Amino acid sequence: MNDSGKSDAGGFELVAIRLPVVATFAALIAGLGLGAAISGFGLPDWLIEGAALIGTIWLRALQMTIIPLVAGLLVLGCAQMVQAARAGAAARRFLMLVFAVLIAGGVFTAVMLPLVLSIAPIPASASAFLAEVPQGAQEVPDILDFLGSLLAPNIIAAAAETNMLPLTIFFALFATAITRLPKGQGERMLGFFHALANTMLLIIGWVLWLAPVGVLALAFGVGLRGGGGAFAALAHYILVVSAMGAFVLLLAYALAWVLGGINPLRFAAALLPAQAVAVSTQSSLASLPAMLDSASRLQLRSSTSEFVLPLAVAVFRATSPAMNMAVALYVAALAGIEITPALAMAGIMVALIISVGSVSLPGSISFVVSIGPIALAMGVPIEPLVLLVAVEMLPDIMRTLANVTMNVAVLSAVDRSQD
Repeated sequence: MNDSGKSDAGGFELVAIRLPVVATFAALIAGLGLGAAISGFGLPDWLIEGAALIGTIWLRALQMTIIPLVAGLLVLGCAQMVQAARAGAAARRFLMLVFAVLIAGGVFTAVMLPLVLSIAPIPASASAFLAEVPQGAQEVPDILDFLGSLLAPNIIAAAAETNMLPLTIFFALFATAITRLPKGQGERMLGFFHALANTMLLIIGWVLWLAPVGVLALAFGVGLRGGGGAFAALAHYILVVSAMGAFVLLLAYALAWVLGGINPLRFAAALLPAQAVAVSTQSSLASLPAMLDSASRLQLRSSTSEFVLPLAVAVFRATSPAMNMAVALYVAALAGIEITPALAMAGIMVALIISVGSVSLPGSISFVVSIGPIALAMGVPIEPLVLLVAVEMLPDIMRTLANVTMNVAVLSAVDRSQD
């Protein structure tokens, strides 16, 4: 996830938020460790229930911002994509490659992650992460139910019921319609959603500033229930999700070779400086100068690279469907939820729309905004996400590395297509 605080395409400036990432991670480790250390003692019920209440209140504060924030960001991001498509043939070729890569990543994860988990099962101790998840019968839709759910007759009711798939489709269509309005009307509508997104970002920023407190309380309960095995569960999660991002990384080399006509060894050598910046900063935006230098090393046209790479940083997050679907499917497997082809299709569609429609945000906010709707669309509980966000700084290294590599790979394909 690009951890920039704003988008530099389409003129949409979002409020910059600095999040206590290290403090949140430390709170997770401290909470798990403290809970595991004293799990054998007979703690009073009021202490355990009090910690759970603090965590629940923080979780609900986070949940209440998801739908309005997604609405604002989707309208801004989709309008931005439509504007980019009007920039010329090179932009349209770039966007075609973007959609192809994003769909490939989502489908790969939907097929491969269950196989990976069958070979390397989730540790039994991971069940401690599900203590606060509401229990209930799961409704598994068939293909006809799925097709019928694509559009909601009442968008307000869909929002109240957190039906994310019809909501994301509606706001994508809404954004496209805004770009067709007369200039003054379109600017006023985008201005409203711009203000809505910034307002929600401020609120979610305040909530995430309290993340160390909420995560500490929730992790304490997980440590009490799961003991030291909770650490093994987190390590397993990080490796599995990062493996899905590794597919996108390898796909970038293949794309540069097949469509860009660049030898993989030459491509790898030219990308090393940009990849080093990506790993150290975990920011695609900060890696932009190094990506431009790598494009020069590959002798790609400066006119193409100076157009495509800034656009890619603004609108293209290559690993999003693959790794976001991986998180949602991992939690589904953890909760014992059967993911049917219809549910997987719903998740991929929401992941695709969210990915192409959301502008660049800090990594922790992107985690909540991007994965929450996918999980809701597939009927997956989102409660475990509030603890997984604390370790997102580790999978985020793979996200940024693969995103930066794929940006240059797509650039090489667009540049060659102009021949």
